Amino acid sequence: MMQRRDLLKAGLQHVAGLGAVAAWPGAWAQGDGRDVCDVHDACPQGAFTQAPELAPLFGLPVDELDARDLVVEGRLPVGLRGVYYKNGPGLMARGGERYQHWFDGDGLVQAWRFTDQGVSHCARFVQTAKFRAERAAGRFLVPGYGTAIPARMPVRGPDSLNTANTSVLLQGDKLYALWEGGSVHELDPQTLATRGLKTWSPNLAGMPFSAHPKVEADGTVWNFGTSGHHMALYQLSAAGQVLRSTVFEMPSACAMVHDFAVSQRCLVFLLPPIELDLAALKAGESMVGAMRWQAQEATRILLIDKADFNQRRVLEIPACMAFHFGNAWDDGQQLHLDYVQNRDLPAANQVFRQIMRGERPGASEVPATPRFMRIDLASGRIELQSRDEAVEFPSVDPRFVAQRYRHVYYPSSVDLGDRWGFDGLLHVDIESGRRDRFSFGKEVVVEEHVLVPKPGRRQEGEGWLLGLCYDTRRQRSFASVFDAQALSAGPLAKVWLPYWVTYGFHGKFYAA
Repeated sequence: MMQRRDLLKAGLQHVAGLGAVAAWPGAWAQGDGRDVCDVHDACPQGAFTQAPELAPLFGLPVDELDARDLVVEGRLPVGLRGVYYKNGPGLMARGGERYQHWFDGDGLVQAWRFTDQGVSHCARFVQTAKFRAERAAGRFLVPGYGTAIPARMPVRGPDSLNTANTSVLLQGDKLYALWEGGSVHELDPQTLATRGLKTWSPNLAGMPFSAHPKVEADGTVWNFGTSGHHMALYQLSAAGQVLRSTVFEMPSACAMVHDFAVSQRCLVFLLPPIELDLAALKAGESMVGAMRWQAQEATRILLIDKADFNQRRVLEIPACMAFHFGNAWDDGQQLHLDYVQNRDLPAANQVFRQIMRGERPGASEVPATPRFMRIDLASGRIELQSRDEAVEFPSVDPRFVAQRYRHVYYPSSVDLGDRWGFDGLLHVDIESGRRDRFSFGKEVVVEEHVLVPKPGRRQEGEGWLLGLCYDTRRQRSFASVFDAQALSAGPLAKVWLPYWVTYGFHGKFYAA
C-alpha cells in the first residue's frame, strides 16, 4: 500500500517550478471595508458600472469585519438559533498584482450568529503561513492555482500554497477551514482566531483533506484527498478520531477531483478526464494553465465499498465535468445520486478568468445543470436524467446524508438576461419532478443556501433555507431565510449587513 511519504512526494511534483508574474494594473485600494467606493476603485476600469454584480469578486481591503444588532427585514423564525459559518476567497490582490482565478484568493471565514438577542456578523482571514508571509512582504510569494506567480519563498509542500478558502467543518470546540489541496486549519469557533494546522494523526500529517467531507446523521465523517494520480480516504468519528484511512492509485489520471457522494454502502467519485502537463507547469504555467481536457476520454465513475476500501469498481460515462454533488443512496441493488454537470474545463476556466477581469461571460455560455444518475450495481448499467435549469451548489437536508432522499436545493438563474451569477433559489422534488422557485430579481446575486432543520421536526425538508446574497443597488450583503417547503412565497426574513462581503463558496449551520 502506498504510504504518506509517497503521496506527499507526488504532491511536490505538482507544485514545483510554477512561475511567471501576472501583473495587475492599478493600486490596491485601502480603507476600512465599509466605504464601498474604496473597494470599487480597485476594480478594473468600468467593471463596477457595467457589471455591478462582479464587485464583490475584487477582494476585501481589511483583515476583519464586525457588526452587531443587524437589521432584520421581515421576521426571523424563533427556532433559528445557532451559527452559520461561511468560507470563501477574500483577498485577491497585493502589491500591484492581482489573482486571475477566483479559486486563488485567501480564505475569509464568516460567522453569522443567530441568538435571542439578535444577529451578529464577523469575518476573519485564516492566518495561514502563506497569508502571514505575504502580508509581511506586501506582495504575493507563492503560485496560485490559476495564477502563474513565481515562488519567491521556498515551497516545501502543498501547505506552502494552502489558502484555506473553500469550506468549514465544526467538531466540538474545533472549527476547521478546509482547502482540498492540503491540511485543514483549526480556528477558534468563537473568535475565528487561527490556531494552526490540524493533524488527524501522526501518520497523516500534511496529507490532503478535501473541502467536501460528508457527515452522516450520527456524526461519522467521510472524506478524501488527491495528489497526482493518488487518492487518500478517511473515515472519522464524530469526535474527530481517525477510524480508517488508506492511500491508493486512482484508476485514471485526474488532476481535479473536488467533491464526491456517499450512500449507505458506497463512496462515489466522478473522475473527469483531466491530465496535468508537467512540462507546461515547469515552464511557468499555472495549475489551471497546465490542465489538459481530454474530451475523447471517458469520465470514470469510481465506486468504493464503505466497509472495505480495497473493494473498488470503475464504470464509464462520456466525458463530463462535475464540481458538486447533492447526495446519494442505495438499496444494495441500485445506487442513486445527483450532481451538477458543469461546462467542460476549458470553458469553465474561461468564465473564471473573465469574471476576475470584471467581464461578464457571454450569454451563449452553457450553464451548469442538474443531473440524476441511477446505477444497477449488478450489471453496471447506468441511466442518466437531466434538467435544464441553470444551477450550482446543490444542498440537501443534513439529516438525510447517505440516506434515501427526494429534495435538493440550488441557487438558480431564473431571469438574468446577460448578468452573471444566480438571482434565485430552486427546490426540486426528484421523485415527482416538481419544482418550486423564487427570484429576487436582477439586482440581487444569490450564493449557496443550506437547509437548517426545524427543531423537533423529523420529515425531510422540514426546515429553513439559509444563505447569503448581495444587493447590487444597495451595495450591501444580506442573509436570506426561507421556509424550505415554500420557496415561492419569498423570504421570511433578510438580515442586512452595514457593508458588503466577498462572495464565498461553502458554509454550514450549527444549531445552538
